[in-house]
Amino acid sequence: MKVNLRAKPFDLNDKQIAWVKDTLADMTEEEKLHQLFCLVTYSDDEEYCRYIGEKVRPGGFMSRVMKAEQCVGAVEKMQRYAKIPMLVAANLEAGGNGMASEGTPVCRPMQAAATDDAEFARRLGEVCGAEGSAVGANWSFAPIVDIDYNWRNPITNFRTFGSDPQRVLAMGAAYVGEIQKHGVAACIKHFPGDGCDERDQHVSPSVNSLSCEEWDETYGKVYRNCIEAGAMSVMVGHILQPAYTRHFCPEITDEEMLPASVNYALVTKLLREKLGFNGLIITDSTAMAGLALSMPRDQMVPLTIAAGCDMFLFTKNLEEDLSFMEQGYRDGVFSEERLDEAVTRILALKAALRLPEKQKDGTLIPNAEEAKAKLGRPLYKQWEYECADRSITLVKEEKGIFPITPSRFPRVLFCPLDKNGNNADEKTANGRFMQALKDAGFDVTLFEPQKATEGNLASVNEWVAKYDLIVYSAMVRARYQPVARIEWSSPQGANIPVLCHTIPTVFVSLESPYHLVDVPQVRTYINCYSGSAPVIEKLMEKLMGKSEFVGVSPVDPFCGKWDAKVSFGPKIDFEKRRS
Repeated sequence: MKVNLRAKPFDLNDKQIAWVKDTLADMTEEEKLHQLFCLVTYSDDEEYCRYIGEKVRPGGFMSRVMKAEQCVGAVEKMQRYAKIPMLVAANLEAGGNGMASEGTPVCRPMQAAATDDAEFARRLGEVCGAEGSAVGANWSFAPIVDIDYNWRNPITNFRTFGSDPQRVLAMGAAYVGEIQKHGVAACIKHFPGDGCDERDQHVSPSVNSLSCEEWDETYGKVYRNCIEAGAMSVMVGHILQPAYTRHFCPEITDEEMLPASVNYALVTKLLREKLGFNGLIITDSTAMAGLALSMPRDQMVPLTIAAGCDMFLFTKNLEEDLSFMEQGYRDGVFSEERLDEAVTRILALKAALRLPEKQKDGTLIPNAEEAKAKLGRPLYKQWEYECADRSITLVKEEKGIFPITPSRFPRVLFCPLDKNGNNADEKTANGRFMQALKDAGFDVTLFEPQKATEGNLASVNEWVAKYDLIVYSAMVRARYQPVARIEWSSPQGANIPVLCHTIPTVFVSLESPYHLVDVPQVRTYINCYSGSAPVIEKLMEKLMGKSEFVGVSPVDPFCGKWDAKVSFGPKIDFEKRRS
């Protein structure tokens, strides 16, 4: 057996090693094959949970976001019916709300990065570990240690710790070290590293285009450091890495290139052997087009295991994917030795998390009332506000515009931007921001695009006479689209900030930090990385001069564009305008 059970990250003792070996020896071939699967649940439905836990018997499942009581119910049912205790995963990327809706959304990774203080990444790990484990999670599909090199990438963006490998390294390791103290295994993702390409793996394979030397100095260092910090698992993305694939397979052609999730050179030769990772390796979602576009599904399913992955995340059709895995094994796509090695690592992770002991003493299943009491602790809410205060970043400032108060700028024209048009509903972040302006005493008017851009329209003087300040609020998030860019209103971009040289204008992004590329003419631009209530509250304090902007941009907000850094046009005399 190639697995060193005594070594990092498992560090098993004699009793735990005996459990792994005895359990493996007692398993049927079908049980081993089913352990390779990590499924998903969206509810605590009794019939579904019993079917999965008792009949399918996968190695684990991922819980989508539910109420805490439902999370606990799903865990209780799955674990009660399971012969071997299950791994329970969740996307604990930004807080305990990645599993339980009542959990604390303490901060997004880029918010933590904008504080330039790894303590906030550690706090993120603590909240995710404490709240996740409270509702039954023992595995976090986080931290994201992708490096956000390409501002056009729609999926990395604010989910990353930014574009500086050293900052990503420090924050990723801080999260790993903390969350695993709470009995929740970290899963660093998405190997071999997203963020170089501009494509979303949900819709297409992406490419990490770095040379071997460049990769070693960036993504390689990040992964080595997180592995050294004890990360128990790695998630492999549907990402091609041509340089290292050719390094290990010099004769390979372009047509033979495969994404990492089905690529032996990247999973086994690079991650397992060169980087020395001894823990569990899982694919990213196999329902993604980024993998499905690579080959027929019946070939792809068993090839993930042959490549060196130990677990297969999700299915398109459960019964069919199970049959594809079983047929691939019978056809020799992967050997009995490879199967036993993969299952050994699955069992070893369960042993390292003390799941067998918890199954025996009854602590494997949380208590719903106790779980709810552990969510949203005052300290965690305090951290959420502290991170908001420390992360909001003033990227460009027109001299003299601050403080923005009702006495200086009483009449505000509010221009919300999102994928659904001019939306400032009170349930949206844009709506919260607009209401906060009203609550602070501003006379706020919601911008309504005119129905034409030429002809007999309102004059500039009419706009100047009506408004003292224009506030743009962007809440633009990509959803299986090429890039998170602003979609201006018809006709001909009727809500473009063409009056920014005449009426004082502030542009605030509540999501992507890269909107300045589309509005380089604005002179005051702020990145918030989130539109949560604490962020809006702290943003208002900074706009009104009650606190300072201290956030440090973790990426290049100018997107490499020289003109985005420039303040074009004549300067506005704020005092003269006021008088």
